Amino acid sequence: MHILQPKQIKLSEKEIQEVLDSLNISKAQLPKILSTDPSLTEGCIIGDVLKIERKIEDKINIYYRVVV
Repeated sequence: MHILQPKQIKLSEKEIQEVLDSLNISKAQLPKILSTDPSLTEGCIIGDVLKIERKIEDKINIYYRVVV
């Protein structure tokens, strides 16, 4: 991973369910990221959910993406 690339964490099934419940959405409603995306971390397969942490100044923004 490059130093400028945001941190990506692959979530477990339990973590995925907690996120979906807290946001009150289904997995299909999450924003998507292509499995061919060059910024995608190694070992991700279709259906995985990623937590992306992007630090801007002193604030950490968290995004979720499902691999398609």
